[in-house]
Amino acid sequence: MIGILRGELGKTLSTRTLYAFVLISAGFGALNAVVIGAASGELDTIGEKKEAFTCLPVLLLVWGLVGVAGEYRHRTAAPAALASGRSRETVLGLRILVYTATGLALGAITSTVSFAVALPLVGDMPGEQLTRADLGALAVANLAASVLATVLGAALGALIRNQVAGVVTALVLDFAVVPLVGGADEDLANLTPFGAASVLSGMTHHTTLTVPQAGSVLAAWTAALVFAALIVERRRDLA
Repeated sequence: MIGILRGELGKTLSTRTLYAFVLISAGFGALNAVVIGAASGELDTIGEKKEAFTCLPVLLLVWGLVGVAGEYRHRTAAPAALASGRSRETVLGLRILVYTATGLALGAITSTVSFAVALPLVGDMPGEQLTRADLGALAVANLAASVLATVLGAALGALIRNQVAGVVTALVLDFAVVPLVGGADEDLANLTPFGAASVLSGMTHHTTLTVPQAGSVLAAWTAALVFAALIVERRRDLA
């Protein structure tokens, strides 16, 4: 098991895609902080100020999806399962575990950049100020959103197995379907994985869903999709 885990980790760390997502996530984290913290004018409430510190979990979801779906595109999933001598769902589970670690790392990098850029921008704004406790809770929530979004994306990648189709589906859901649902029923939109991730990371405020509740909703979606991915992986050919 340790050997398989090391192999999956080494394979993931050797891909240029990972380092591209490091730059993309950090760049968008800084851009979001500037847009929310400077370009949008004065932020008067705690909720508005928290938006400047978000980790943008949809990017981490795309990372997990692209990475795992790429295993099938490049036909590396089947050799890994055959060489390990373990069941295909065991190998997939260990692969998802590796992506859990990368999600934590990417979330930490993105949050660090976001906090570094956002803190001086919102620090002198009027209204209630973010306390150290607020910032600590926001950092923990960002990391939780990053990990759960990455694992959710990895599960989707294993289910869909097509990078382009998976990314397009995720972006359409996040930027088109969920906002439409939110226009009709905001509470229902927040119960979707994208809505819950948005609340958890501070992107959405003034909602009846609390941050811990959003984390529970996102965790439930993630666990369900991981379970589905493992069941599907057991029953289909890897080729």
